[in-house]
Amino acid sequence: MDMGTIRGLGTVVVMVAFIGLALWVYSPRRKAEFDDATLLPFADDPEAIAQVRRAQEQSNADPHSKAERSPKP
Repeated sequence: MDMGTIRGLGTVVVMVAFIGLALWVYSPRRKAEFDDATLLPFADDPEAIAQVRRAQEQSNADPHSKAERSPKP
């Protein structure tokens, strides 16, 4: 095997790993787990977690709710 073949195989391995990782990350089955992970910065503040979950439930229930709500002062 010459150096070009080894580099080509290395490129293929990295490309397959990247595609596999991208499919894993964007898989709909992982959404609930990643949604829970977004709350980790608020783990020591139960009130903040409840507020974020309410906002997530609201946005999941009505996808147009963000555009229709007025900003809070």
